[in-house]
Amino acid sequence: MVKRRSDAEENRARIVAVARERLVASDDVKMNEIARAAGVGQGTLYRHFPTREALLAEVYRDDVDALVGAAPDLLAQHPPIEAMTLWFGRVAEYARVKRGVFAAATDTAQRELDGHSAGPIDKAVTALLQAGQAAGQIRPDVDARDMILLMGFLTRLDDAEWDSRAHRVLDVILAGVEVRAR
Repeated sequence: MVKRRSDAEENRARIVAVARERLVASDDVKMNEIARAAGVGQGTLYRHFPTREALLAEVYRDDVDALVGAAPDLLAQHPPIEAMTLWFGRVAEYARVKRGVFAAATDTAQRELDGHSAGPIDKAVTALLQAGQAAGQIRPDVDARDMILLMGFLTRLDDAEWDSRAHRVLDVILAGVEVRAR
């Protein structure tokens, strides 16, 4: 991999951040608007991301990497059920970006992106579940596939109800997997 200059890295990071913001707001992502909002020229944008698909893929990969990387950090700093609750807060934001990326991406790009995320997210969920199960906080009959299927319901939310329902849906999922004293 070629090492980029620090200003090139900063430009790239700004472009990705702006694209992420735009995807959350709308799936109609225009490259020229992203360049302008990021404070870079068209040439800089296209040097980093030669196609719209390349930019969408980078936004998605960035979000997946951040989500997956958060699981061990949260487990190191919090009790397992609290770590999972905090991680689910990140899932809501990740799902919103994923929805925007997938709405703007081609079917081929969607399949490639799914391939990038499925295994790592499964491992992160498994680590959170196993820690919670070992601590007696998570039901022992729940596995990562259960959680991923349940989290998939976020894709059914309309934009208008996202803010009012996404976190509540995740809270309901957590309540269903948490061990409760009877």
